[in-house]
Amino acid sequence: MTTRLNDVHSRLNPTDVARVLRPRSLSELQDAVRGAAARGEGVSIAGGRHAMGGQQFAEGSLHLETTGLDRVLDADAARGLLRIEAGADWPKIIAATRAMPGGWAIRQKQTGVDAVTLGGSIGANAHGRGLRMQPLGDDIEELTLVGPDGEAIDCSRERNPELFSLVVGGYGLFGVVHAATLRLAPRTTLRRHVDVIDLDDAMNAVYRRADEGCTYGDFQFVIDPDDERFLRRGVLACYRPVDGVAQPNASADLAPEAWLSLLKLAHEDKTRAFKLYSQHYLATDGNHYASDTFQLSTYIPTYAEFLAQSQAGPTAVTESLVIGEHYVPPARLLDFMRGAREVFRRFGTEVIYGTIRAIQRDTTSFLPWAREDACCIVFNVRTPHTAAGKRRTADTFRALIDAALALGGSFFLTYHRHATVAQVEAAHPRFREFLAQKRRHDPAERFTSDWYRHYRDAFAGAGVAA
Repeated sequence: MTTRLNDVHSRLNPTDVARVLRPRSLSELQDAVRGAAARGEGVSIAGGRHAMGGQQFAEGSLHLETTGLDRVLDADAARGLLRIEAGADWPKIIAATRAMPGGWAIRQKQTGVDAVTLGGSIGANAHGRGLRMQPLGDDIEELTLVGPDGEAIDCSRERNPELFSLVVGGYGLFGVVHAATLRLAPRTTLRRHVDVIDLDDAMNAVYRRADEGCTYGDFQFVIDPDDERFLRRGVLACYRPVDGVAQPNASADLAPEAWLSLLKLAHEDKTRAFKLYSQHYLATDGNHYASDTFQLSTYIPTYAEFLAQSQAGPTAVTESLVIGEHYVPPARLLDFMRGAREVFRRFGTEVIYGTIRAIQRDTTSFLPWAREDACCIVFNVRTPHTAAGKRRTADTFRALIDAALALGGSFFLTYHRHATVAQVEAAHPRFREFLAQKRRHDPAERFTSDWYRHYRDAFAGAGVAA
């Protein structure tokens, strides 16, 4: 008797696992891994199930659902450190920091969705809107890993440093993170500064805002391919710490009903959708937000159901959004966006939502996706669940990866499995070594995923020893 799982966002990864366990303690987690080892069984791992490339599922595996592991283990208010089990999601983590004395807060979380676990964010080495921040691994002081033999291993930059670097950004392939210690920052109040500007002005505006003291920011661009401003103009929102604000505004994001309205317009009238979106942000210029809760996002988990209802009828086609994230040197951003415009128009691919953020070079992960300071360009692409629709999305993302590589850029590995071996090697030159480290630390390949199996086999077929 198998259980079919799928990811929440793209709904393109239906996977039959042998069974699902939800451990609630370290000992239960260890017993689950040891039992799988005794049976010669692969183990897959997920929390919120938002990952899209298949890295959280594996056909026929024992699937560990980690959300039962969400307890606070230690809170050091003197040093601003929070030790918490890795199945906790970001609202629980923020609540735990707010329960600490001293006014501590998270530094960053990934954008777009909150119901993802700390362990998943560590595995993806997620990033947020910090203008001068590395990915999340920079905030992890230490972690406890349950390895392939079920033993608990403490890892940090000083203790088992190589394994630590492999787990951060290792996509769950080296073990299950039971708990981690987050380095916090003082909670501040931020003032939002909003500009609707052309992209060629945006980078100067970002640097200017950063020089003015802004610590966070991002840029949402025009998504209508028939608009001459397509991928050229957008909304830049930056956030600067301020003093003397008694009560910040409650939420920095749109309400769910407003997001649903904009989501529908993004499918039907992209020009009006951007107009309303920019009007909303301009109306909030000067608002004040807490530096932790402003990072929380409105997310519509029933996006697929929403589309099915709004497009119901005998010809309705199931569809969803697939994300691609690409990195280019800041000086080449305009060149990349020009290339992206050509790609989307060539394939007729619809962008429903997109954003640009800044990231600093990652000095923690063995397999860093941010090998240099970069601009991160994120595209949410409308994908009908037909052979033609999925093929168009795959062709589009391969072309966007080529456009980034031609400019000395890269891409995020696990949003999809469309990248070729040559593209992976060009963007992630340590990937062969990463596969070798996987086999060294986990020779039985206890921890596995369909994403891992895909690239392990693809590299083996290309003559690369895994």
